[in-house]
Amino acid sequence: MTFPAYSLNCRGRLFELRTPLVMGILNVTPDSFFADSRQTTDEAIARRCRQIVAEGGTMIDIGGYSSRSGATDVTPEEETERLRRGIEAARREAPGAIISVDTFRAEVARVCVEEYGAHIVNDISGGMLDPKMLRTVAQLGVPYILMHMQGTPQDMQTAPHYDDVAADVFQFFARQIEKLHSLGAKDIILDPGFGFGKELSHNYELMDHLEEFQAFGLPILAGVSRKSMIYRLLGGTPATALNGTTVLNTVALLKGAAILRVHDVAAAVEAVRICNALQAPGQAAAPDPATPCPRPTSSTAR
Repeated sequence: MTFPAYSLNCRGRLFELRTPLVMGILNVTPDSFFADSRQTTDEAIARRCRQIVAEGGTMIDIGGYSSRSGATDVTPEEETERLRRGIEAARREAPGAIISVDTFRAEVARVCVEEYGAHIVNDISGGMLDPKMLRTVAQLGVPYILMHMQGTPQDMQTAPHYDDVAADVFQFFARQIEKLHSLGAKDIILDPGFGFGKELSHNYELMDHLEEFQAFGLPILAGVSRKSMIYRLLGGTPATALNGTTVLNTVALLKGAAILRVHDVAAAVEAVRICNALQAPGQAAAPDPATPCPRPTSSTAR
């Protein structure tokens, strides 16, 4: 197998995606769906940042607004403050990591990039919940994770419907990519949005067709970590869904995913190494744990 080659310009630091990267989740929230992922104290936030890079994660995705189905709304001010705490901790504790902010609000994204130093904007709505988002990320010049979601976090699982879920998501990406390119945006990452406005069958149909999204020539992010598509199928809860997560992460890698967004970084890094060994059996040695983050090929300031 061969992984597609991509690169990301993260505020002047060019990162090559020669093999898939692992993005560790840092939820600075009291109500994210996986209880063990909630970090609400400064000490816990710092510890989580250190854990992500120690286990081989390259990216830290910081969320200040729970996107679980039926989640309580959070004001932009509260979300920004939560993200500030996470970003400052990540920059201090994991200075080599790529910092992503998980927000669908354009002004929150702008503050996090311009004032706090975030590198990537991760938008669960793909620009549909804030009409200013696409223009904002284009102006900021940072990579943008374009995710598909049907509905809003409050109602997305009420009655999701698709004529053909893979085709519908493909068409959504095509429309939003065209808009982003017309605004001057360059680095776009595609996330099909597993679990966001999708029933169990929709999620597995999307996974079955994941390789088709490579047609856009853009990196694909797979975010299935401990989601209901696993424990609703197998039984259990988010706490028991690690094995299923690893299975689906491996499937996603074999179908061309360039980034895995996960709670359990060490397990995902192992999945990447095993899949990489299928690509280059003679180059499957373990990475140096002292340097878990790839070195940028350029350090030019933005």
